[in-house]
Amino acid sequence: MAYSTTIRRRRRTRRIDRAGNPAAIGRWLLFVAGLVALMVVVGGITRLTESGLSIAYWKPVSGILPPLDAEAWQRTFAAYQATPEYRLVNRGMTLDEFKSIFWWEYVHRLLGRLIGLAYGFPLLVLWMRRRIPSGLKPRLLLIFLLGGAQGLLGWFMVKSGLVHEPQVSHYRLAAHLLLAILIFSLLLWTALDLLEPRHGSRQRRWRAMAMVLLLLVVVQIGLGALVAGLKAGYAFNTWPKMGEHWLPPELFALKPFWRNFFDNAIMVQFLHRLNAMLVAGWCLLIAVSTWRFEAPPRTIAAALALLLLIVGQIWLGIVTLVEGVPVAIAAAHQAGAVLVLALTLYFLHMNRRTAHHL
Repeated sequence: MAYSTTIRRRRRTRRIDRAGNPAAIGRWLLFVAGLVALMVVVGGITRLTESGLSIAYWKPVSGILPPLDAEAWQRTFAAYQATPEYRLVNRGMTLDEFKSIFWWEYVHRLLGRLIGLAYGFPLLVLWMRRRIPSGLKPRLLLIFLLGGAQGLLGWFMVKSGLVHEPQVSHYRLAAHLLLAILIFSLLLWTALDLLEPRHGSRQRRWRAMAMVLLLLVVVQIGLGALVAGLKAGYAFNTWPKMGEHWLPPELFALKPFWRNFFDNAIMVQFLHRLNAMLVAGWCLLIAVSTWRFEAPPRTIAAALALLLLIVGQIWLGIVTLVEGVPVAIAAAHQAGAVLVLALTLYFLHMNRRTAHHL
């Protein structure tokens, strides 16, 4: 009897050893999530500098190298000169001017490839060595597949601006950003599962409130993508009113009615402003609730930090608006959106239903 018990203990020990170090896997996923966040910011800068259509081809492998000599630069520039953006917007652009927009798009694509390597290669090694807990494998495989889909969606988005008009589809832009946000969220949540596996809260009140906040934040990011795609940030550069009005008369200018919520730049900017107030108000309610009902100090601190971050994000949005969308401030605003999402996920994870064991 004692012998069989010893054998079972040894087998359990071997299974734990083969599963690897959950904390190390969590730190790796956290690192990749950081790269994805950086990718979102670089993508925003690429859009703000109008560099996204500068590379008129998609070569996932050979395209990893930039033009290395004058002849290669001329070929790349010639491909750009055949695009609608060059013909209709940048006709007469010099090669040196082209290089200034080429590099942002190149860095954006290169970072995508680096993320693929930073995630795919360790995943393959850990999988082959059986270091991944069995319950984690489906989620990690899903993230890998979503990463591949994101690359395809990125080219699908760029392609929409290479056909007739030098403007990418705002629907495809929103889908591209929201998929990046989904990948980031899955990476961060999985990392938190591994780094804080024993932490769970029984406070149903804040769990439900955090889920509503997460929904509002995701909607706000989606609206931000539509603002970017429609260049709605230039529609009105005043605050708090939109021009001379609280409710501009052009809010429902498009027919049919529903198109205004997706295709009307003025309506989209209005909704982005309105939802920002909803996010801030709901987060204030969460912070007051944690204080009033004597939540654990860690929960109160996270709620207050989230509230301060959201207030700062709104301030950045207002400055971006009234200053005419300067690149640096607008990029900081996009980075702030990722930080708000990350802290919202962290707060929700603190108050999840039960501790998750992988």
